[in-house]
Amino acid sequence: MKNKELKFRVTQIQGPVQNQLMHSSDGQGYSPSVPGSYSHQTPAKVPPHQSSGQYHYSGSQNVSQLNNYQGPGQTLNRPPVAPFSGSPVQQTGPVPQVLLPALQNSAAISSAGSFPPGASPPVLSNWQYSQTPVSQPVGSQTSHLAHVTGTGSAQPPSSLSGNTNPPGSYQYAASPGGPPLQNSYMKPVSAPPPVTQPLTPLHPPARPPLGPPPVGGPPLIRPSTLIAGPPNTQSLLNSAANREGDATSAASDGSVVQNSYDAIEGGGLMATPHPSPAPPNLKMNRSVGYSYPTLPPGYQNTSPPGAPGMQASALQYPDGSKHFHQPALGTSHLTASMGGLSLQQEGLRPVNLLQERNILPMTLLKAPVPNLHEDIQKLNCNPELFRCTLTNIPQTQALLNKAKLPLGLLLHPFKDLSQLPVVTSSTIVRCRSCRTYINPFVSFLDQRRWKCNLCYRVNDVPEEFMYNPVTRVYGEPHKRPEVQNATIEFMAPSEYMLRPPQPPVYLFVFDVSHNAIETGYLNTVCQTLLDNLDLLPGNTRTKIGFITFDSTIHFYSLQEGLSQPQMLIVSDIEDVFIPMPENLLVNLNENKELIQDMLRTLPQMFTKSLETQSALGPALQAAFKLMSPTGGRISVFQTQLPSVGMGALKSREEPNQRATAKDIHLTPSTDFYKKLALDCSGQQVAVDLFLLSGQYSDLASLGCISRYSAGSVYYYQSYHHKHNPVQVEKLQKELKRYLTRKIGFEAVMRIRCTKGLSIHTFHGNFFVRSTDLLSLPNVNPDAGYAVQMSVEESLTDMQVVSFQSALLYTSSKGERRIRVHTMCLPVVTTLSDVYLGADVQAITGLLANMAVDRSVSATLSDARDALVNAVIDSLSAYRSSVLSIQQPGLMAPYSLRLFPLYVLALLKQKAFQTGTNARLDERIFTMCQVKNQPLVYLMLMTHPSLYRVDNLTDEGALNINDRTIPQPPILQLSVEKLSRDGAYLMDAGSVMFLWIGKNCGQSFISQVLGVPNYGSIPQNMTHLPELETAESIRTIAFISWLREQRPFFPILYIIKDDSPLKSSFLQNMIEDRTESALSYYEFLLHIQQQVNK
Repeated sequence: MKNKELKFRVTQIQGPVQNQLMHSSDGQGYSPSVPGSYSHQTPAKVPPHQSSGQYHYSGSQNVSQLNNYQGPGQTLNRPPVAPFSGSPVQQTGPVPQVLLPALQNSAAISSAGSFPPGASPPVLSNWQYSQTPVSQPVGSQTSHLAHVTGTGSAQPPSSLSGNTNPPGSYQYAASPGGPPLQNSYMKPVSAPPPVTQPLTPLHPPARPPLGPPPVGGPPLIRPSTLIAGPPNTQSLLNSAANREGDATSAASDGSVVQNSYDAIEGGGLMATPHPSPAPPNLKMNRSVGYSYPTLPPGYQNTSPPGAPGMQASALQYPDGSKHFHQPALGTSHLTASMGGLSLQQEGLRPVNLLQERNILPMTLLKAPVPNLHEDIQKLNCNPELFRCTLTNIPQTQALLNKAKLPLGLLLHPFKDLSQLPVVTSSTIVRCRSCRTYINPFVSFLDQRRWKCNLCYRVNDVPEEFMYNPVTRVYGEPHKRPEVQNATIEFMAPSEYMLRPPQPPVYLFVFDVSHNAIETGYLNTVCQTLLDNLDLLPGNTRTKIGFITFDSTIHFYSLQEGLSQPQMLIVSDIEDVFIPMPENLLVNLNENKELIQDMLRTLPQMFTKSLETQSALGPALQAAFKLMSPTGGRISVFQTQLPSVGMGALKSREEPNQRATAKDIHLTPSTDFYKKLALDCSGQQVAVDLFLLSGQYSDLASLGCISRYSAGSVYYYQSYHHKHNPVQVEKLQKELKRYLTRKIGFEAVMRIRCTKGLSIHTFHGNFFVRSTDLLSLPNVNPDAGYAVQMSVEESLTDMQVVSFQSALLYTSSKGERRIRVHTMCLPVVTTLSDVYLGADVQAITGLLANMAVDRSVSATLSDARDALVNAVIDSLSAYRSSVLSIQQPGLMAPYSLRLFPLYVLALLKQKAFQTGTNARLDERIFTMCQVKNQPLVYLMLMTHPSLYRVDNLTDEGALNINDRTIPQPPILQLSVEKLSRDGAYLMDAGSVMFLWIGKNCGQSFISQVLGVPNYGSIPQNMTHLPELETAESIRTIAFISWLREQRPFFPILYIIKDDSPLKSSFLQNMIEDRTESALSYYEFLLHIQQQVNK
């Protein structure tokens, strides 16, 4: 032990690291104490494996699973897509459990971030209702999700590892020596047999589908809810292929391990509902709305909430006196017949795609509006937050199979919102059976009873909920904010805490090898961090620390009282230890000057370094040990392939084989980074990877550190401060957003759906804990998730179904919060109605996620085939089962008219394209984006928008903050639409191209580009000059407006006919033929040939 502890050097930071003085340690142990509420720092050389809640490994560690798109009747030349499997990660030991006293405030509604750091929300004498202001800084827009297990007081900490649920909530079926979790989905013998479906499922799950608990009768061990997370848990034990992080909490003896977060959130897959009598008259009451037959007419207020046509999420509540008006909705208020739909027949109009060429809308495509009564639809969740591939839900799995369309959800749960109702109350009302949060789509049987819209259990209305905080009237529970808003945030009481809320902790890990210093990235990163140090989300408890590495690891002591930071060099990378744990993570406010000095001197310290090796793996191990006691965020900057120590990698890219779809290495070459990520997840640590590299760095392997720890990946290809200066601005802008955006710590998420529906596969960056609880050590507002669903039981007698996501998290201000989104959709019984409600963008987004999984688990060719088959199968089903008169050509319903175009765009996207010289890391990064981008950004990357900008006018322009934003029409992506006398802007999401035609008008060239003529346009122009001309102001306003709508910074390349980047511009012309891909018309002919077989 002593010898190990001597293997580091202490250096005062004064200049370059060379010729450091050697200092020996006293050989004594290091003090494990650290200021603040987290005193259990890891002692030197003691691995934190004993920390409770950590994941341990036995046997194969491949937790992830990638699922595929498969349609029935596949032929030999259309290979079927087999489901994948992996093995579970074992979890042992409970998470440290500390319960805070329950909040005494009986009811208060407040705006986000309005409490002093670390303090409980103040007790308010009456209800206050306010919104998070638009102008509030990102860091203070805290949002927390928490799941309440009951309304009573907090239970003793020791009880958390056992039964934490009050009577009526779920009891977890975890018997020692029982069957492993994978086999626990089977219903007991006493349960009724599942409905057998005559057709093969479109996405056949490898296990019985999951669904909500039954009402009445013998309790079934069946999932009640699922969360967005990695793919199938189905046959995890059967495969060692690296997959998308789906794991179960099964002990090594096969028994199910109780999970503390699961107990807090309630209603997990293994939950068994408390037996209760079936609600009376189920058939009549399965409707959305409220009826008070015994109440006086004054309660029957039919005015809709908010302004006409407003989304629920956009409701404005400027002051506390605003009244909530709730329409009295009953069965008769729903659309009388989901089969009639005379108002929406446009969606079913057959379109001959071979004849109607101009089908692309001139404005961005909006999500379809579900066919619900307007009073219900006004309350529905904003589609930017929660979206379903089918806005008309098929009544049976057989009907879904017949439609040949995937059923799934796409979520953007932590999106920045300008208006977010925040509720503080000691009672969070939830269904006693399935733990659903009360929402606008429950039914009130009378003032004292409400029926859950997911499992149909009748629940009592708590006394406190009878008081309406907004109107200050007693006896109006249906007018409460929780029942008026589909998106709402709760301040969580102590029942939702396993330990005191953690402080914000940020650790930065920098590659300082010779290669890294050459790129110059350290100057940019340190300066950006300096500029935004005061904007980091947090409070007085915020901590920060730094690690640098080349072939050794360098820690930095920032102890109060030091005149300058002290460097500690650990050269033993085979057995990493923390040399001095008490001053490596320090309070940001108390040590700000020392931290600023550190950031100013760091870029110059290694300028003469000749060390070319990279010990990324050991550096991450050190960072993990340092962060384990508290949790938090690790930001790692890497510029090359890791070459020494654990996690060292070898190059697998062969430049000569880039263009082929065979033998490209999309799978990780080692499970080191995945295992470390799962360790991080167990300790509430997320890792964000910034890869700034001109050489192959094996992102397929490195990316696992972020994927399974709920982090993010950023990739700056060929970053160099001199040779590629445009990347410097991109890094600055994106890093500023990254550092200052809202963040949630120690989060978990679960998605619930109406009884009869089940969720079986998850997509995104996370780890699935205890089968259906998504573990998100960090959650950020720029991350999207997707899930696949099936119809487990026939939805007979149901007019509508509902979906609810709940995100429990700790804000940067130390508040525990729950953000809940609820969506309601109609159920239909005919195939034509299923097609009528198809959301083509959501379908494309879900298929893209499935295709990434397919590429990794099988081959890129299989994924491409499956995408094409998805179009063929759905249009074949439409032709044979819906079209009454067979017509020549390729017929599609109007709702799916863009489906072939979007799939062709996917085939030409970097993630799935063949025949190009795309770098392997670039392809992998695009796949990472597909899995982690919200739908709106994914669609822009897949099918760019093309605008003509040399003739912008104010006609139809938007007026935003005294700015006039032109709105030119969107053009088809074909060179046919380009004119040599025009200028065209292509917005491809992460990059923009401004193409200037050879004969472009002189006025545009001089008044927008600021040059005298076409020949004077510089070859590498990436910025428009700000000129005092109307044309310049309009063009810059339009481009700036486009950029402001996304969290990443698209570089603008101004190109001419002879520009090297012209090929990249033309590559995005989706409708044109390339060397290796069909044109849109040729693709349609191919689809028609297959459909008519």
